[in-house]
Amino acid sequence: MGRQEIFMRLNNVRGGAELVKILLFSLSIMLAFVGFARFGVPLVVPAPPPVEEKLSGDITMEQYIALGDKIFNGKGTCTLCHSPVGGRAPLLATVGAIAAERLKDERYKGKATTPEEYLHESMVDPSAFVVAGFGKTGTNDTVSPMPNVSKGSIGLSDVEIGAVISYMQSIAGVEITVALPTGDAAVSEDEPAEIKVAENAQEAYAKFGCPMCHVIPGEEESGDVGPDLGKLKDTAAGRKEGYSAEQFVIEAVINPAADIAEGYEEGMPDDFGDQMMVTELNMIVNHLLGKE
Repeated sequence: MGRQEIFMRLNNVRGGAELVKILLFSLSIMLAFVGFARFGVPLVVPAPPPVEEKLSGDITMEQYIALGDKIFNGKGTCTLCHSPVGGRAPLLATVGAIAAERLKDERYKGKATTPEEYLHESMVDPSAFVVAGFGKTGTNDTVSPMPNVSKGSIGLSDVEIGAVISYMQSIAGVEITVALPTGDAAVSEDEPAEIKVAENAQEAYAKFGCPMCHVIPGEEESGDVGPDLGKLKDTAAGRKEGYSAEQFVIEAVINPAADIAEGYEEGMPDDFGDQMMVTELNMIVNHLLGKE
């Protein structure tokens, strides 16, 4: 066997070895991607919203307070801002006890004359009194970032607002002054409400309370404690290296702590991945990116 033939065979062996290395490397990349997709990316799992009691029949004050608790921690989305995380709004554990003091504050500009009226006013006209340090930027604490809870995405009824007031008075340890609702306006434990899936982006925003904290295109009631989402369609694509615009927005919704916008603090709920239907998430993403 000549030297030239030996070299040719050696080259063939080497070429085959390189091919095997390439194939093994490609296979490892594929397996790593599958593993990340399966275990690394948060799973969006459909889940029903919190079950709410229906308004019908006579109730006790204990039941009314319990309803207020449910609304405060659920439909009312109060804890999105009024919580220790991020310090975006005042804590409300003692507001029922200090409401009378707020009425005497020289900065108060509302129409309430009793603590109960003040608590009601604070939910439907929050700018009547803004706690120092919690006003909209540039307003010198004269304009509240909180929306009117009787309108927009929250839409609490008078009975529901009364229930929340009774709950706040209860946790503050003061006398409950709210009158119990009667007849069809009261609460009874009935069958769970049917799960409602949002049919468009606007319904999805309302369902998950997005306008409570963000400015959203087309939404009248909005907050400014979170980033302005109207800018996403122009900035999302280049926001995070290696991410498409869609990938960035999806991660921002289901894993908000992964990338916090400059000037804002962590505090957005991280359980939307457990609450949203995939179709609802897609509607939100497409609308924010102007693809709807």
